[in-house]
Amino acid sequence: MMAEKNVGVGGGSPMEVVAARDHAEEETGSTRMRTAETLLRVLPMALCVVALLVMLKDSQSNDFGSLSYSSLGAFRYLVHANGICAGYSLLSAIVAAVPRPSTMSRAWTFFLLDQVLTYLILAAGAGSLEVVFLAYNGDKAITWSEACVSFGGFCHKATASIVITFGVVICYVVLSLISSYRLFSKYDVPVGYNHKGIEIAAFHG
Repeated sequence: MMAEKNVGVGGGSPMEVVAARDHAEEETGSTRMRTAETLLRVLPMALCVVALLVMLKDSQSNDFGSLSYSSLGAFRYLVHANGICAGYSLLSAIVAAVPRPSTMSRAWTFFLLDQVLTYLILAAGAGSLEVVFLAYNGDKAITWSEACVSFGGFCHKATASIVITFGVVICYVVLSLISSYRLFSKYDVPVGYNHKGIEIAAFHG
């Protein structure tokens, strides 16, 4: 009896000790998850900046003429998309790093923006990849010659920028999966449901 009283007075009941330990473990896991997500959001920012700078410096002049990224709409779109993604990655990393309680509005905001940015950068990479493919291989149907034969340096830089951009796509796919899991594992879809069941009309002949 004396041992039980000492536990209750000095160290708390066993249930309280277990609850405190579980709470501490939950806090530690939440901190680790927040740190991992912050780093994962900083990574695409760095990749976007590198891809953007490589493409901005992509120009070549020779006896056949001059060629720059600004001459092609797909490459200009790639630059703009990487700039937008870099800015969003920085802002979202700052927000993710701040320890705040999770809310439905915050979860939905991350989910929607992550989805939009994923498709934005994917479209930019896919469009630019098609242009580079045609530049390397040409198109005999429309008598389009292989531009990379004359502008090899230009094509190499463009290819490097596109490869880095697809690295950004992979990062955003992972972020989209994380934000999707976090949203739909905690909150329901904001759509009204009829819990009374479905009424079926009976027709009598």
